[in-house]
Amino acid sequence: MTQQEKNSKLTTAIFAGGCFWCMVQPFDSLPGIKQVISGYTGGQVANPTYEQVCSGTTGHTEAVEITFDPTVMPYEKLLEYYWQVTDPTDAMGQFQDRGDNYRPVIFYNSPVQKAAAEKSKAALEASGKFDKPIVTKIEPAQPFYPAEEYHQDFYKKDPSRYELEESGGRAEFIKKHWSK
Repeated sequence: MTQQEKNSKLTTAIFAGGCFWCMVQPFDSLPGIKQVISGYTGGQVANPTYEQVCSGTTGHTEAVEITFDPTVMPYEKLLEYYWQVTDPTDAMGQFQDRGDNYRPVIFYNSPVQKAAAEKSKAALEASGKFDKPIVTKIEPAQPFYPAEEYHQDFYKKDPSRYELEESGGRAEFIKKHWSK
């Protein structure tokens, strides 16, 4: 770690938007991003396993915890990226991944993050970009549990399987709603 990294005030953002495999890559290479971890949050079971979360009995959702330098990548900019990689009109999953454990949620870590998320959501609603209501929840952060190692940086570890997951409708949705 460089001296500059030691002196920076890193913070975290937690976003859920379907399969966590698909939520890592869009943030991983952005400037100011130090780490993106796949994991589980929002439920009532400590240290859940992937199998437990998939069973739908833990209350957790798959999410990513992004450690970033807000002087390089402001939280508001992360929110802009978040909206562009999820379907904010689908409350019970994302694309081919269905169920509460794939719901879209912005988990805020502070009143400042909450206000920014609410403002960002309101702006998206007012934009008229979608013909359905914006249903993404904004909830207080709860303990975040990193997923098993084989889930971390999955897009790098198994590119062909990652591409298969991405081909489940996410890429087409993004292109339809966000390409200029």
